[in-house]
Amino acid sequence: MKRTILKALLATAAIGALGLAPLAHAQDKGPIAISMPTKSSARWIADGANMVKYFKEKGYKTDLQYAEDDIPNQLAQIENMVTKGAKVLVIAAIDGTTLSDVLQKAADKGIKVIAYDRLIKGSKNVDYYATFDNFQVGVLQAQSIEKMLKLKEGKGPFNIELFGGSPDDNNAFFFYDGAISVLKPYLDSGKLVVRSKQLGMAKVGTLRWDGAVAQARMDNLLSAYYGNARVDAVLSPYDGLSIGILSSLKGVGYGTPKQPMPVVTGQDAEVPSVKSMLRGEQSSTVFKDTRELAKVTGAMIDAMLSGRKPEINDTKTYNNGVKIVPSYLLKPVSVDVSNWKEVLIGSGYYKESQIK
Repeated sequence: MKRTILKALLATAAIGALGLAPLAHAQDKGPIAISMPTKSSARWIADGANMVKYFKEKGYKTDLQYAEDDIPNQLAQIENMVTKGAKVLVIAAIDGTTLSDVLQKAADKGIKVIAYDRLIKGSKNVDYYATFDNFQVGVLQAQSIEKMLKLKEGKGPFNIELFGGSPDDNNAFFFYDGAISVLKPYLDSGKLVVRSKQLGMAKVGTLRWDGAVAQARMDNLLSAYYGNARVDAVLSPYDGLSIGILSSLKGVGYGTPKQPMPVVTGQDAEVPSVKSMLRGEQSSTVFKDTRELAKVTGAMIDAMLSGRKPEINDTKTYNNGVKIVPSYLLKPVSVDVSNWKEVLIGSGYYKESQIK
């Protein structure tokens, strides 16, 4: 009888142990807190959706919040994520210099931090950075201008105006520097001329990546410097700015047989800009597959929560002012009318019905 009772107790204990294992495992699976900057860009909506989808497939719970480009709002959201006990914070910062205090609180609770596509500056409590090769984005944009103006073949001189991204986004400087690395020889030789003489991020930056701000600046440039001259190219680092710039150009008669559009670049392959390319307006964009960025971020989290070191491929580029943040850089792809279908539709990123 005693032996039977003992067997029953052991069996019950075994069942209990089996029951506890999955619960412990489930606890290890989250929550993963995701802080995105804004829903005003289709790109960030896609990023959030791709991450939630990826993490759900892997069994993680997620907490996705958008701060609508309001810095205090993002800080409050992250504070709340820390209080609620997130295992990992994935943060695409509005302003990468404002998070030091809240990240210290996260570190004190043992919460890991991944900077997502925007470097978080001034904090030692950033574990990893997942992004694209941002310098290469700028290179691709400038190479599009170089190719379409046939600068390598000695054509020119051409008039160009330069736009930069938001000065509080570290990536904006990489985009600009990458582009200038290609354009500088042509600027130095006079094959490219900036009639406004506005160069450098201090003069060409566009706060919060705001298309309306870019449109207003383009209006001013056209009025002040192009009354009797043509602008042949505009370096735009982001599709949302490009749409504003194109609106300004159309307003003074560009986009007609007598006055064709200048070369206008972009980034993120947003649907309005792809449609604009097919209409013969925007010249190119740079595609960054956010599905792959979500996978890289997910793999980093899997590794960290399993006690392994995440895979990285860059340990030199991204100094946040306190430390070099170990990073994984994905490759961007230049897209124009010659390859948009292959790259964007062929990869499954968009359906053709979304574009046409």
